[in-house]
Amino acid sequence: MPHRFLQIALTPSVLAEQQRLDGGARGPRPASLHERHSFDRFTQSEADFIAARDSFYLSTVSETGWPYIQHRGGPQGFLKVLDERTLAFADYRGNRQYISAGNATSNRRACLFLMDYPNRARLKMYVHIETIAPESDPDLLEVVASAEYRAKIERIFRLRLEGFDWNCPQHIRPRFTEQEIAGLVRPLQERLALLESENVRLRSRLENSGE
Repeated sequence: MPHRFLQIALTPSVLAEQQRLDGGARGPRPASLHERHSFDRFTQSEADFIAARDSFYLSTVSETGWPYIQHRGGPQGFLKVLDERTLAFADYRGNRQYISAGNATSNRRACLFLMDYPNRARLKMYVHIETIAPESDPDLLEVVASAEYRAKIERIFRLRLEGFDWNCPQHIRPRFTEQEIAGLVRPLQERLALLESENVRLRSRLENSGE
């Protein structure tokens, strides 16, 4: 089956540059064991990965041809998997520049990068963006709204998947959030508290035995 992400990414100019610099070695190749599907529908593995993210990078292109990359963040799982080819998230009122939203009105093509720094994993995907007024789809609004964030939802971004791919972990440096560090340190803190309690008990016994 064709690898949908590479079908989009490997344009004639990209293939020509590959041929010029690398003899075309990185161009289309026979499907390996992990490439025998089209990469145009999320499996449970991608759905779980997306649900665990608390941020991603969104790239859009203006009608003048300039790309724009925006960091999107929220509570873990704020980017919702609606089905095997559809994502959605709430667009809250922010700095009111509306660059991504504006770009999407003239060019619905976009690219997403989702990073898992602790596990050195990265998922990238091509999508088509549809912007939806919150009041026009109350059911979808209920799915994407976060009880933890009270800002006004100005629109909903619904993303139709075209193709995805996974990147290799090379050069991804592990980074951890405050919450992740707290989870890693908690067993050490509990162990330290236990040892301190044991130390107090032993000191008390030693002092009493010297009377």
